[in-house]
Amino acid sequence: MDWLTEHKLPVGDAAEAVFDWLQEHGGWFFDGMAVAMEALIDAILWLLQTPHEMLVVLLFTAATAALHRSWQVPLMVFLGFLFILNQGYWEETTESLTLVLSACVVCMGVGVPVGIFAAHNPGLYRFLRPILDLMQTLPTFVYLIPAIVFFGIGMVPGLIATVIFVVPAPIRLTHLGISSTPKALLEAADAFGATPGQKLWKVELPSALPQIMAGLNQTIMLSLSMVVIAALVGADGLGVPVVRALNRVDTGLGFEAGLIIVVVAIMLDRALRWKQ
Repeated sequence: MDWLTEHKLPVGDAAEAVFDWLQEHGGWFFDGMAVAMEALIDAILWLLQTPHEMLVVLLFTAATAALHRSWQVPLMVFLGFLFILNQGYWEETTESLTLVLSACVVCMGVGVPVGIFAAHNPGLYRFLRPILDLMQTLPTFVYLIPAIVFFGIGMVPGLIATVIFVVPAPIRLTHLGISSTPKALLEAADAFGATPGQKLWKVELPSALPQIMAGLNQTIMLSLSMVVIAALVGADGLGVPVVRALNRVDTGLGFEAGLIIVVVAIMLDRALRWKQ
């Protein structure tokens, strides 16, 4: 099989050439993206860290109560935040929530419109499907290399890597929701003379809302799963103590930080679980 390896396809060289070209000719674009991402991160971080901790906890609890109109889930969220405060991980938690919320803003802002457009253009979705598969199956560590090249280290490359990994979820689920709109509803809208815009806003989006909310839930969970990986490129948050524990082989610190991540994941999942 030596003859096969002697004629190796230049996949790595081609990828490196593409990144070099992008870095040389697209620096202005990546610099602008970095500024926008930093502004979004700083704004969310300011909202979470400037007020008193208990005020933020109460606001999250009140928002959960408004969504669920029951006392069980808000109580669980309140107790979860108290546990985080008790363990001394409030700052790291707000930094991880900032990364998650920033990823949600970007992913839902991109994923929902693309999913809607793809649902109305089946050919486009057939083209996008292998790309989405590649984005979700390629090891996430691979995303960190171009992220560092284009954006340096810090929260921004962590956010970019998170968005690349997460954005297929809202695209797929939005496409599923819009495509699954009952034909009877669409025919009724056409019979009443609805325009395409009216069908979208008054028929398709309300019908697809459970799937879109499931996409939001998946976006949050997948973003939270990236906090440790994002810490490897300098992103602050709960991933930092996990990486520190790994370097020190400190089982106590690793379990402590890992448990906080689990608590945050459970709170966000229960608080944002869509109920019809």
